Amino acid sequence: MKLRPFALLFVMMTVGCGALFGGTTGKIIGQVKDANSGDPLPAVNIIIENTFLGASTDMDGAFMILNVPPGVYEVRANYIGYRDVVVTSVSVSVDKTTTVNFELSESVVESDAVEVVAEKPLIKKDLTSTESIITSQEIENLPVASFSDVVNLQAGVVEGHFRGGRTGEVVYLVNGVSVNDAYSGSFAIEVENNAIQELSVISGTFNAEYGQAMSGIVNIVTKEGSDKLEGNLSAYTGDYLSTNDDIFWNVDAFNPVYNLQGDVSGRVPGIRKLKFFASGRYLKSDGYLFGRDVFSPTDASNFNSDASNDWVISAKGETYAFSEETAANLIESADFLPMNSEERYTGNLKLIFQLSSRDKLILDGIYQNRNWREYDHRFKLNPEGDYRRDQESYTGMFLWNRVFSSRTFMDLRASLFKTDYFQRVFDEYLGDQYASTVRLQDAGANAFLTGGQQMWHFERSTKTMLFKPDIVSQVNKSHQLKLGAEFKQHELQMSEFEVLPDVPSRIAPLTSFNHNQYTRKPVEFAVYLQDKMELNDLVINAGLRYDYFDPDGDIPTDFRQPSETEYRAAGTSSQLSPRIGIAHSISASGKIHISYGHFFQIPNFFYLYVNPEFDIFPLQSTPSPPPQSLLNTVGNAELKPQKTVIYEIGLQQQMGTDFGVSLTAFNKDIRNLLGVEVLQTIQGQKYGRYINRDYGFVRGITLEVTKRHSAGVSATIDYTYQVARGNASDPNTAFLDAQTDPPNETEKEFVPLDWDRTHQINTTVTIGDLGNYALSIIGRYGSGLPYTPTFQNVQTAIENSARRPSVFNVDAYIYKNLKFGGYGAQLFVRVFNLFDRKNERDVYSDTGRAGYTLAPLYTGGLRPRGVNTLDEYFVRPDFYSPPRQIQVGMEFKF
Repeated sequence: MKLRPFALLFVMMTVGCGALFGGTTGKIIGQVKDANSGDPLPAVNIIIENTFLGASTDMDGAFMILNVPPGVYEVRANYIGYRDVVVTSVSVSVDKTTTVNFELSESVVESDAVEVVAEKPLIKKDLTSTESIITSQEIENLPVASFSDVVNLQAGVVEGHFRGGRTGEVVYLVNGVSVNDAYSGSFAIEVENNAIQELSVISGTFNAEYGQAMSGIVNIVTKEGSDKLEGNLSAYTGDYLSTNDDIFWNVDAFNPVYNLQGDVSGRVPGIRKLKFFASGRYLKSDGYLFGRDVFSPTDASNFNSDASNDWVISAKGETYAFSEETAANLIESADFLPMNSEERYTGNLKLIFQLSSRDKLILDGIYQNRNWREYDHRFKLNPEGDYRRDQESYTGMFLWNRVFSSRTFMDLRASLFKTDYFQRVFDEYLGDQYASTVRLQDAGANAFLTGGQQMWHFERSTKTMLFKPDIVSQVNKSHQLKLGAEFKQHELQMSEFEVLPDVPSRIAPLTSFNHNQYTRKPVEFAVYLQDKMELNDLVINAGLRYDYFDPDGDIPTDFRQPSETEYRAAGTSSQLSPRIGIAHSISASGKIHISYGHFFQIPNFFYLYVNPEFDIFPLQSTPSPPPQSLLNTVGNAELKPQKTVIYEIGLQQQMGTDFGVSLTAFNKDIRNLLGVEVLQTIQGQKYGRYINRDYGFVRGITLEVTKRHSAGVSATIDYTYQVARGNASDPNTAFLDAQTDPPNETEKEFVPLDWDRTHQINTTVTIGDLGNYALSIIGRYGSGLPYTPTFQNVQTAIENSARRPSVFNVDAYIYKNLKFGGYGAQLFVRVFNLFDRKNERDVYSDTGRAGYTLAPLYTGGLRPRGVNTLDEYFVRPDFYSPPRQIQVGMEFKF
């Protein structure tokens, strides 16, 4: 069984004559004619300036240049007896074909070259599915803080959900290598904006070279070194400026964000063939969610009495008799502490060694260290009792690019990706820092915690080694064949335990539910074949992908006693994924496309290995639950790959010289989604096991209008209408329903998914003289997301049958460039949430609003057993989007 993928690879490589590259280069084609006669000119030299890339025209005057990194180039045509022509501003994108045609005039004497400025077409005629391509210049002119902000601007993307899919269904590639954390499915390394050369977002179908994704691809190509030494250094600071201090504590104080970043590139002195690009960033922010340092984890207040006069407050080691005045004074006099702070270091180094015109070596490394906190409303008066999170990630990649001929080249990649994640309150657990779990129960319902802390230590490590050979061959003018393989060896290590201060060892035995660890080494293998056919007015992308997965897991032989039975090795899985996309030009400035494909994805590895000892306990709840999993749920190493079938049809039309319109309709049928089956042990204890049981569909249309920059203005606007339905948004739904008393009936019909935003509008407008000064504005509108109505915590209607309020946001960015001799500088201001709008991201399920709840009515208005009032507890700053933030900075360029 384990030889099958390698046998298939051998067969495909022997029948295929070309190959697939990892989505990091593009192609330039064109024709050269005599300007007077119109006859084609053979043997004309076509050169991409300041590179080793070029070609000669054939007898029809046609030429083709493969293996061109994304960017903007000058392309020169040189022919004896004719005047040179240089076409500037030639834009090349990953996996796309750029057309550059020349007309040469005869000249008997040497003269200056004729310069022609290329105009980037608004319609890409070889685009066979929905894809947005954003260049480094475009990113520089947007009011965005990270590349994920750029991704969320694209049509069909709603807060990381691509066309109605779940999170974790998107693959993030950097220079052809995935930076997804296989454990969680999220991207683990933030590529800074100043390091990005091109960012492409594929939200429709995608070619066979891309695997392990059901909803989309984000492909980032970082910058390469320049020919001369250049760089920049920028810094900014800023703070939140809002009048909503009744919601956001401490928002009226000055808590500046600090950001310092820069990059430098050029040729290494003394080694002309070696170029480099290096960048780095430091970011520190206290965030916008604050608590007050009223209590320490070891404080032990007493609110057990029915008479508040008998309550005792213990705060910072001091004891007070309870009174409303005392409680209010303790809160008001306490210092503010940040509860969603972040500190991050990022570094990137890329070395490009051009050994010869045929061989190029690239060494690329990215490092990131990040520590942060996530707001937990219960700890608002005891912030030091909540978790701290740290993550360290790096990826290193080696690429050998070998050109065999003008029509065939190879990319050979090897990479190592590693991320380590830690989550805990205190670093040491053997001392007396941790208070008893009882402290988490001192305060009553609707009261902030007056002592205690989260009890778990959680750490994990994910390491992925990749080997990836790809070959591209332009076998003739019409067919570009791509063939490639991919081998991944993962290693996952996880350890979690609950600190038990009342137990001498401080840790429970490994056989207990609150102590788990494992090491797993799953293997992935894939091979794919792609043919790009460019036939006059017709472009076809057809491909086939084979995926194989060995999970390296265990399966109990008796699910009635899963922790005490024998185990067998989990079986392997494999599947074939056919994909096709067709684009047909209907005019010189318009085209339609149709695409169809099957897309598979292995569930996040968390669901394969959670609760590795299959421990089932009568306990259904705990004051401090595990940070990553639910009690009494077990993993399933034999989970099948989740499957999505996508088809779409689209129209693109350029109108005049400056406007482009795109209209796309899409449908996604989703099967084998992750869910839970509820099982029962011999002792009658219920537990959940992850299986493939959920399903859904997404249908929608997107409309995009683009205006290129002319007359000092550029703009885009896109509208998305979509319907996302399924039987469950959360894989744990069936198990959670079974825990209620009485158990809820799990939905058996299609209901709106949690991220089902029916209407979404994004718009960007840039006004000014680009490169000198400009004002950019981003506006977003989204209709309300669904929620399930309840009253007194009892569901009163069908799941997700009501809608939250709509959201609206405007961001702005203004800059002015200055010149000082040979140096440049830029002054800039960025404003996020320009109008300081209180967008309600979450709501109380009994009112559908973030600002109020009916809970005080059905609790009789009784004061909670704690130091806060009901009104204070029901002010939820985390239910709202961040308030207005202003950043002011300067950038120096050399």
